[in-house]
Amino acid sequence: MPKIVDHAQRRDAIALIACRVVAAHGFDQASMVRIAREAGYTTGMLAHYFDSKQDIIIAALRLMLRRIEERLTRPPGAARPDLLELLAEAMPLDEPRHVESAFWITFWGQVTTDRRLKRINAWVHREYMRLFERCLARSWPEWPLWNAGVREQVLCSVVTFINGLCASAVANPTDWPPDRQLSQLRLQLQLLRGWGAAAATAAPAQRAASA
Repeated sequence: MPKIVDHAQRRDAIALIACRVVAAHGFDQASMVRIAREAGYTTGMLAHYFDSKQDIIIAALRLMLRRIEERLTRPPGAARPDLLELLAEAMPLDEPRHVESAFWITFWGQVTTDRRLKRINAWVHREYMRLFERCLARSWPEWPLWNAGVREQVLCSVVTFINGLCASAVANPTDWPPDRQLSQLRLQLQLLRGWGAAAATAAPAQRAASA
C-alpha cells in the first residue's frame, strides 16, 4: 500500500528547515540546494512544493507567525494571564525561539530591496500588532478604559522594544541571556503601564480644562 503523504505537513517541514538554514547561514547562503540537503530531499522534490527560494522564505515566515500566534494565544485560565509570560513567547529565550528570532532579523535585512518581501513584512507587522494588542487586552484590566491614542502608543512601544531586544539577543547572546531579557521586558512593561495610566488620567482633565 503506498504511503500517504501529508503535503501541507511536508511544506511546513521544509519551511522550518529553511528557517534554520537562514538563521545559521544567512539569507544569501540559504540556497535551494542547501535547504534541500538539510531537509534530506532533492532539489527536484523541493521544486515540487516551491517555485523559488523566495516562496520557501515566505512559507517560513507564515509558519513562524503561526507558531508564535499559537503560543501567544493559549487558552486563558481562570485568572488573567501574566503579560510577561505571554510576550516572552516571542523572545529568543531558548533554541527554537532563538532560531525564529534569527530568521526574522535576517529577513528584515532583505526587505528594503525587495517589493514583494516588503509587502509581506507589512502584513507580518500588522499581525504582530494584532497579537500583542490581544495580549495586552487579556492581561491588563484597565486596557479597554484607556483612549485609543494611549493604547496605540503603548502598543507601538511594546512591539518596538521587543523587536530591539530580540535583535540584541540574536546579535549578542552572551550579553543577553534569558534572565536579562526578561528583567528588561518586565521593567519596560511596568514603565509603560504606569505611563499609560497617567496619560489616560490626564486626558479627561486636559479636555475639561480646554472646554
